[in-house]
Amino acid sequence: MIKLSNIRKAYNQGHENEYWALDGIDLNIKEKQVTALCGPSGSGKTTLLSIIGCLARPTSGRVQLKKRDISGLPERFLTEERRSTFGFVFQQFNLIKGLSARDNVMLPAYPVGGDWKKLHERADGLLDSLKLGHRRDARVEWLSGGEQQRVAIARAMINDPQVVIADEPTANLDTALSREFLTILEGLKEQGKTILLTSHDPLVVDSEVVDKVVNLRDGRLVKAD
Repeated sequence: MIKLSNIRKAYNQGHENEYWALDGIDLNIKEKQVTALCGPSGSGKTTLLSIIGCLARPTSGRVQLKKRDISGLPERFLTEERRSTFGFVFQQFNLIKGLSARDNVMLPAYPVGGDWKKLHERADGLLDSLKLGHRRDARVEWLSGGEQQRVAIARAMINDPQVVIADEPTANLDTALSREFLTILEGLKEQGKTILLTSHDPLVVDSEVVDKVVNLRDGRLVKAD
């Protein structure tokens, strides 16, 4: 589904502090599978995730989505591709304080437009499916870490993305909540979603729900299982 060809990414290019976060990544990500990116801090995992999800551009190399080159798209079209194809679960969740769980879930759908009532119903349905319907009107800062993560997952799913991207999704969760996340992950996989995540957590990486483990070090691919 996603093909990366010789992806390189530099920061501060041309300056004394030039740094290459990625240095020649070739990778194929299959549809309807869970792929985990692993490696120590500074290995390039989050940078690679950002490039795949159209949040950043590679310095050189090509990104193909369903055999279509998207790495050179103008920003306007790249934004549309990001909005229609990807759903994001960020490490710190990035929820908006002062807004309810429901309002946070609906936020990514506002630029798309459409029937507000149906959007409202879809947000409630997603929260119900994640056993969070009883907290839909609560401000997100009142929720526990596990509850906030489920709100973030519901938000990622509001536009019915083909690909779900999660950056260190269990980094701030205890073992019980991490196992709960894996159950949710399995459900998304059963729905036919393609899932790409980064993780240091052996509980996640060694889970049966993960189909492929990709190891990175110093911006290079070490091994793909």
